[in-house]
Amino acid sequence: MAQPIAVSTAIHRAAEFDEGLSDVSTQGLYRELLSRLGDDPTRQGLLATPARVEKSMAFLTKGYDEDPTRILRGALFDEDYDEMVIVKDIETFSLCEHHLLPFFGKVHVAYIPKGKVIGLSKIPRLVEVFSRRLQIQERLTRQIADAIQHAIQPQGVGVVIEARHLCMMMRGIEKQHSSTVTSAMLGCFRQKETRLEFLSLVRQQGPGGQ
Repeated sequence: MAQPIAVSTAIHRAAEFDEGLSDVSTQGLYRELLSRLGDDPTRQGLLATPARVEKSMAFLTKGYDEDPTRILRGALFDEDYDEMVIVKDIETFSLCEHHLLPFFGKVHVAYIPKGKVIGLSKIPRLVEVFSRRLQIQERLTRQIADAIQHAIQPQGVGVVIEARHLCMMMRGIEKQHSSTVTSAMLGCFRQKETRLEFLSLVRQQGPGGQ
């Protein structure tokens, strides 16, 4: 199907614009951005800002250079265990790809093994890999579930993310107390009983009552 004219034109213009920027350093781009925002990139408080932002963005998007499959397969163990495994309250921080503003919250991951289990520390590591990319919450949720499903082919996988988005809190609708909940249920987690057990365990308070 042909692209709509407006979209095709925008892509063409973006390509032309990119050609003119190919020799400009990342810090040079940030200096230009500061100027276009109406500030003076040569003033004392902003002199080192382009370098700081370049370093910060490299960290916040480092997930592009990491392989989630390799991370999981580095800690797989044969185990005859077929009950639910849950790692919950995993803190996550990511950047919304629409406005480059943060969203943050907690991720709850569960799976029911079928001959193999994952080293527990690798699940938060997996969340980190996908969250350190430009994201939308819906895709992030599904990527985590799909990666686990692909790595160990369990009976099922469930992922729930509860997050707050600064693109809703700082701009636009400016609703300070809203949160977004997304879920991905694969395999046996699509069954009502399994799904409800997972959600019930996620809602339970931890040993410390927090």
